[in-house]
Amino acid sequence: MTIPAAVGRLSLRPLDPLRDAGLLHRWVTHPKAAYWMMQDAELVDVERAYTDIAADEHHHALLGLHDGEPAFLMEHYDPVHRELVGLYEPLPGDIGMHFLVAPTDRPVHGFTRAVITAVVAHLFADPAVRRVVVEPDVSNKAVHALNEAVGFVPEREIRKPEKTALLSFCTRERFAAATGVTA
Repeated sequence: MTIPAAVGRLSLRPLDPLRDAGLLHRWVTHPKAAYWMMQDAELVDVERAYTDIAADEHHHALLGLHDGEPAFLMEHYDPVHRELVGLYEPLPGDIGMHFLVAPTDRPVHGFTRAVITAVVAHLFADPAVRRVVVEPDVSNKAVHALNEAVGFVPEREIRKPEKTALLSFCTRERFAAATGVTA
């Protein structure tokens, strides 16, 4: 899937846990990726984590490309089986999502918003998806603003083993109203 954006062309491809591990390791251990909670990870830890995801039928990772170059990471998961089990009552058509924009010395204005828009559009391209669920750290104010900009509505704080998170939802209709993008 290729998505035209004001910042260039964004596309997604399946993540190769071994081939992409070095790149991901640089991203997830960068200080700007603190909320990814892999700051102290070794390369082998990243390989293992993404090999586990690749083998999991309920959790998937995709590498995001900007004009053909790796620029972001997207994960999606079934909240019935991963991440949010027992923390809320999933509805049919719910899908969970995480995204990480690669650190850069040359930031592009509007890039992160274009990425989250592309990620959510990709998820809603599946007609079975009715709602996207996110659970960012409550202190991650920047991502809360991005989520709101594309149609997410916070529901409540939840306690996960690794953090206190802000459980938020985005319906297809809210996404279209916020972004003008229909999937």
